[in-house]
Amino acid sequence: MNDLRIAKRDVDWAVARGLLREDQAAPLWSAWSERRANAPDVAPRFSITHVLYYLGGMIAIGAMTLFMNLGWERFGPWALFCIAVGYGIGCILASRSLAQRRLPLPAGILATLAIALVPLATWALQSALGWWPPGGAAEHYRAYHTHIDWRWITLEFATLIAAVIGVWRLRYPFMVMPLAVTLWYMSMDLARMIVFADRPGWNEWQYYRDFSMVFGLGMLAVAVWVDFRARESYAQGRDFAFWLYLFGTLAFWSGLTMQQSSSELGKFVYLLINVALLAAGAVLGRRVFAVFGGLGIAAYLGHLARKVFADSLLFPFALTLIGLAIVAAGIWWQKNEVRLSAALRARLPAGWREMLQTRHESLGND
Repeated sequence: MNDLRIAKRDVDWAVARGLLREDQAAPLWSAWSERRANAPDVAPRFSITHVLYYLGGMIAIGAMTLFMNLGWERFGPWALFCIAVGYGIGCILASRSLAQRRLPLPAGILATLAIALVPLATWALQSALGWWPPGGAAEHYRAYHTHIDWRWITLEFATLIAAVIGVWRLRYPFMVMPLAVTLWYMSMDLARMIVFADRPGWNEWQYYRDFSMVFGLGMLAVAVWVDFRARESYAQGRDFAFWLYLFGTLAFWSGLTMQQSSSELGKFVYLLINVALLAAGAVLGRRVFAVFGGLGIAAYLGHLARKVFADSLLFPFALTLIGLAIVAAGIWWQKNEVRLSAALRARLPAGWREMLQTRHESLGND
């Protein structure tokens, strides 16, 4: 079962129904409120506090990553290295202070900011020592987030090492985010490094597309492994696999969607794969599968509207009926979700069922 969120009016309702004595209601609510206030607030919830935490954290991370400009390079590589390291140490110290005050969410965000500074520090150090290969947009750090280049591989390996150590020591799920983003970047830069030399007749676009799809499947395999290894953390409201699932699905689905098939059969297979993603999202409780599967189904329907039934007067009506049928299927699924999910999960191996049950009870669907 899912954990229930109980409000004061629910306690009053129980008293009114005679399920709870009035002299018990106030002490019980007081005890619950105190326990909640003292518990680590790590479970994912949508509240103004959480929005402010993550918005402020993402702005700070973006300031030192996506929005770095050439003006910073005027300080010189050694000054940039010292700034990045000093920033990182300050973030770690502030993170430890917040953790001691039982504020794990902002503590995790500041620890994540320290990880996000690793590529800048690595690039500055290599530039200062004369180890950075010249040429192309990679001469400027701001291109790290906008250009594919094999030179970024050293930055990505350094970030991965720092992220793995950080997650292992500090155990903040948000720290997996820069790790997942770096793996996504690495999939593109590795592809570029492997085909660095121009080859006659080489279809570079097709290679990047297929590499992204295969690398995405690899990230999803890692996400499944993390799901099993970290399942004890679900009881504490921590989900270490979310970001790996997100960027793994993004890489796989992007490569899949960019496949060019001239046959309707190939496009129908694409539809079936997205339907399978949608089903996997429902069975495994991972909404990211359902989101990308839904986008793929919508893309296929768009193809039918543009190409196959472009001049058909009946197609808009048929598509409307399909949409309404999907809505009806959603209503039917909502009414039977518990029974159907249990039946589908019963066909999974015992280890999967145990992991899904633990995560579902602790976190619900992500």
